[in-house]
Amino acid sequence: MKLQSIKGMNDITPVNSGAWKIAENLLIKILDGYGYQQIRLPIMEKTAVFERSIGDVTDIVQKEMYTFEDRNGDSLTLRPEGTAGCVRAILQHGLLNQQNRKFWYIGPMFRHERPQKGRYRQFHQIGVEVFDLEGPDIDSELIMMTAKMWEVLELTDLRLEINTLGTVENRKKYSRELFNYFSSHREKLDADSINRLERNPMRILDSKNPALRELIDEAPRLDQCLDADSQRHFDKLCEILSKANIAFSVNPHLVRGLDYYSNTVFEWVTDRLGAQGTVCAGGRYDGLVELLGGKPTCAVGFAMGLERLIELCAQRLNRENRDAPDIYIISTREDHVAEVMLYAESIRNVAPDWRVICHCGGGSIKSQLRKADRSEAALAIIFGEQEFTDGTVTIKPLRNQAKQFTIEQSKSIAALKSFIR
Repeated sequence: MKLQSIKGMNDITPVNSGAWKIAENLLIKILDGYGYQQIRLPIMEKTAVFERSIGDVTDIVQKEMYTFEDRNGDSLTLRPEGTAGCVRAILQHGLLNQQNRKFWYIGPMFRHERPQKGRYRQFHQIGVEVFDLEGPDIDSELIMMTAKMWEVLELTDLRLEINTLGTVENRKKYSRELFNYFSSHREKLDADSINRLERNPMRILDSKNPALRELIDEAPRLDQCLDADSQRHFDKLCEILSKANIAFSVNPHLVRGLDYYSNTVFEWVTDRLGAQGTVCAGGRYDGLVELLGGKPTCAVGFAMGLERLIELCAQRLNRENRDAPDIYIISTREDHVAEVMLYAESIRNVAPDWRVICHCGGGSIKSQLRKADRSEAALAIIFGEQEFTDGTVTIKPLRNQAKQFTIEQSKSIAALKSFIR
């Protein structure tokens, strides 16, 4: 039987990995430029990390997590998102005590859901988490930073939706109002919404069932339950974004899918990906650190899906993705392999940014030149019989009409610089 990858878990082959590398490097450069530090997190956590943080009423915990018992009988889960594990890590290692409390991470996440365009069982995210900063200035910095990312990726058709969920007390008050409202229309609710009604009525607002759209649109608004501090926080955020010329719309039904959010929530969305239109989402989760055993600590962050992001800017990334080597080195003498390979190393030592392929596997000069040409290398460097005798190399341009020439080995690397920038 022919072996296949697991459904919803995809290979990223060299045809596409170059575009991924470009996108990741551009995003990481921005994160570094804003003073955020990388934290590398394990792919698995104890199941309790997610049950306590995400909320047992969510689809993620109820339906989508990859959970199993290990040989010791411990319940482990492949991470479905990065925030909970990041909070666990900063508590375990005392990172709240350091001056810089701004972190970012990158890697695969796992959710057992129906694979479709833009949604996979193994997917990749870049996430950002900031701790112990409570003002709207840090909320706006995160949004401004994501806007900078879209700029460098040349994405112009993302739109920003924001909302505020207020404090825990605000949410409790609002949940009671929603419970009363949806209970009076119980006969119109689907099975998922009835389940959410008993556990967390706010989650009904996130329903994708079009039959519920009118009912949801007429539901009470959360801003009617906000306290003065939460309203001031949100108003200041809107003011900063407006002064930064970042367009946004307030979406009163934006609640996000995880229970640990409070106050600011936001999403960058697009119409180009069909139903899976959210590219980047985040917000505040001021109660999560305490929920996982720490002292009360405010926090805010976001995560973006790399598959969706790369699909949006594939044309630009493919234009820049040049994995072709700069130099392809050819040799006719198998008894001089060591000399040729050391010559290749000398080029790499002098010009570490160049891509240098040293041909392996033998063959005639003609066949090796065909492989060099198919590799799309800029230059071929030839070690033939005469070159070995004279201590020279022949440099053959492959991508233009310049003539090949022979030069002493000792002078050849300096000559290459005039061809490769």
